[in-house]
Amino acid sequence: MLMAAKFYAFHLTGSSAVFSDALESIINVVASAFAFASIVLAAKPPDKSHPYGHGKVEYFSAGFEGALIIIAAVGIFKTGWDHFIRPQSLPNLAEGLYILLGAGLINLILGLVLVRAGKKTESLALRADGKHILTDVITSAGVLAALLLVHLTGLYWLDGAVACMVGFSILYTGISLVKESYAGLMDKAEPALLKEISALLKKHRKNIWAGIHELKAFRSGNFINVSLHLILPRDFTLEEAHRESEVVEMVIRDHFKGRASVLVHTDPCADPDCPACRRHTCELRKKMETGVSTWTAETLISERRGKPPLWN
Repeated sequence: MLMAAKFYAFHLTGSSAVFSDALESIINVVASAFAFASIVLAAKPPDKSHPYGHGKVEYFSAGFEGALIIIAAVGIFKTGWDHFIRPQSLPNLAEGLYILLGAGLINLILGLVLVRAGKKTESLALRADGKHILTDVITSAGVLAALLLVHLTGLYWLDGAVACMVGFSILYTGISLVKESYAGLMDKAEPALLKEISALLKKHRKNIWAGIHELKAFRSGNFINVSLHLILPRDFTLEEAHRESEVVEMVIRDHFKGRASVLVHTDPCADPDCPACRRHTCELRKKMETGVSTWTAETLISERRGKPPLWN
C-alpha cells in the first residue's frame, strides 16, 4: 500500500524526488520478502548437511539488500540529475505532500520496530531490513522538504537536486550493508565478542586453569562458534581434562543461552606455566605463582609463546 501511495504521488506531481522515494519502496518490498525467507531459514536447527546451522543466510540477505539499495541509488541519481539540469513544473504538489507525509510516518514506526527486534534477537536480516526502511523515512523527509521548498519558491531545480542527494544518502547505506554482509560471510573477528568471552572465562576461572590461548569466535546469524586451547596440569587424567573442557563449554553456552558451539582443545602445562597456575598442591611446580595477570582478549587470541596468559 505504501509503495502504491508513493507511485500515485509521483503520478500526481511528476517529481523526480517523489520518484526516488517510490523506487526505494519497490526495493523495500523485494528486500523484506527476501529477509523474511532468510530469517525462517536461519531459524532452522543444525543438521547433517549444515552442522553449524543456517545463520549465514542472513548475511547473504543483508548483502542482497545492500546491492538492491545501491542499484536504486544509481537510478535515483540519474533521474534526479536529469531533472536538475532540465527543471520541470510540478503540478498537484499539496496532494503529493500529504500522501508522502502519511507514508513516511508509517515507515518510521515500522523501521524502528524492526531494528529493535533485530537487536533483541541478534538478527542481521531484521536489522538490515529495519535500517533500509529507516533510510526510506530519510528519503521521504528529504522529498517532503524539497516539495515544500518548490511549492514556496517555484525553484523547480530543487526537485532534481534533492533526488541526487537522496541517491547519495542511500548509496552509503547500501555500501555499509554490503560491507557488513561481507564481514559476516568471511567470519571476520569481532573484538567486542572476543572481549565478552574473555571476560566471561576470567570471571569463571578455576585455580587449575593455567591459561587459555588461540581463542577464536565468529557469528553465524545469531549463533556463536567458539574454539580455544585450555592449559591444564600435565598429570591430569583424560577424564579430568575432559571434565574441565566441559566446564568451559558449559560456561560459554549458558552465557549465550544455548546459541553457541564450543570446541575446547586441552594442552598439558609446561614449566613456564607455573606462575599462572593456582593449583594448591602440585608436585610438578617448578616456579612460584606470581599473581601477575595479562589475560586480555589480545593475549588470549595469540598463539602460545613462552609464558601463557596469567590469571589475576
